Amino acid sequence: MADILSPLPGIFYRKPGPDKAPYVNEGDHVDVGQTVGIVEVMKQFTEVRSDAAGTLDRFHIEDSGTVSPGDVIATVNEE
Repeated sequence: MADILSPLPGIFYRKPGPDKAPYVNEGDHVDVGQTVGIVEVMKQFTEVRSDAAGTLDRFHIEDSGTVSPGDVIATVNEE
């Protein structure tokens, strides 16, 4: 298993916009470098990417949840 960590403090979003589909859902396959969400701080958005390939096991942070640097956002079951 590999953890996807928050790179900075802010609000974590699973979707690129309110009316858009999530970047990825639990159970979906993810590739190395694939965006799984974004963190917003002061109206600046930073993509959160997976460092591992495999199946996204679960999100540890709810959509629109507050994160701090190093918080586990999601877990990937590596291939």
